[in-house]
Amino acid sequence: MSSTASASREQTAELVSGLLRDIPDFPEPGVLFKDITPLVADGPALAQVCEALAAPYRDAGITSVVGLEARGFIFGTAVALALGAGFVPVRKAGKLPGATVSLDYALEYGTARIEVHEDCVTPGERVLVVDDVLATGGTAVAAAELLEQVGAEVVAIEVVVELAALAGRSRLEGREVGALLTV
Repeated sequence: MSSTASASREQTAELVSGLLRDIPDFPEPGVLFKDITPLVADGPALAQVCEALAAPYRDAGITSVVGLEARGFIFGTAVALALGAGFVPVRKAGKLPGATVSLDYALEYGTARIEVHEDCVTPGERVLVVDDVLATGGTAVAAAELLEQVGAEVVAIEVVVELAALAGRSRLEGREVGALLTV
């Protein structure tokens, strides 16, 4: 087994913590942005993080991994490959061709609309939602609701970093939520 595959979630959390960069006042004043750019620029670290995100779901019958725009695409695609699953993008409004379903949701610094193809999954398909950060939980809640509207079973929501002070997990009560690092 490679060192990437054998690293514990605790070791991976330490790795993530050391590679996060805080950017104050982005995207607007008062927001402390958790920048994952140094993490994704480090190939071995990126591989370790994606393996850690995938590991709990190896025997969960995941048929698709859903990545939330935009940074969730980075992790979600790699997790899908690790699980032998397909990848489904959840995008900002107006970015997907064809028939979509959409939902408005609140961010910590505004509102947004996300959408998914209405035929992105078959009814009963087991999906794992992946993103970089869980903040207020608005994006994750909206994505889970959209996926359920199109017939998916949302097995869990897995993130790299959870911002505990913003209480996003509380909006996901009753759902399985995993985070490699909670700050």
